[in-house]
Amino acid sequence: MSTHACPWWLGYLLVTPLRRLLENPAKILTPWVQPRMTVLEPGPGMGFFTLELARLVGPGGRVVAVDLQERMLATLRRRAQKFGLADRIETRRCSRDDLGIGDLAGRVDFVLLFHMLHEVAAPDRFLRTVHTVLKPGCAVLLAEPPVHVSPSAFQASVQEATKLGFEIAEPARGRRLQVLLRRPPI
Repeated sequence: MSTHACPWWLGYLLVTPLRRLLENPAKILTPWVQPRMTVLEPGPGMGFFTLELARLVGPGGRVVAVDLQERMLATLRRRAQKFGLADRIETRRCSRDDLGIGDLAGRVDFVLLFHMLHEVAAPDRFLRTVHTVLKPGCAVLLAEPPVHVSPSAFQASVQEATKLGFEIAEPARGRRLQVLLRRPPI
C-alpha cells in the first residue's frame, strides 16, 4: 500500500537508543495500551515501538506487526527473541495493495500508526481497513514526522479519517502531528 517505504538499512538508525531522547515508546504508549490487548502496528520497521507494545500487552496480549519488507520483519523477530518477547509478537508481511489482516476484523483493541501513513499510496483505503479491524470504542494513535509531513497534509489525513467514521478522541496539541482517533462505540 506504499509508494515509498523507508529503506530497510535505515531501520537500524530508527532503533538507536538515542531516539528515545525524542520519542520514548513507554511514555508515548502507556496511556493507551493495557495488558491483554490485541494491538496492530503497521509499518513497525525493526520494532522501535513494537517491543514496548509487547511489554505493555503482557503475556496475555498480542502485537501484530505488519510490514512490506521482510528484512525489517526479520530484524524485528531477532530483537523480539533477544528481549524475550517473541511469543507476544506476530509478524506479517503485507503487499503494496493488501495489509493481509482481514482475519482481524473487529478484534483489535489499539492501532499504532507512527510515522508511516505518509508512505501509504491510498490512505483512504488503508484507514478504512484499520477502521474495520478495530473494535468499536477502541483507538488509533496517528502520528506523523514534521520533517516529512506538513501540518496541512496531516490535517487532511485526520479529515479523511473522520470521513471514514473515526472520531477525534484527543486532538493534536501544539506543533505535534499526533492525534488519537476512536472508532465510535456501537
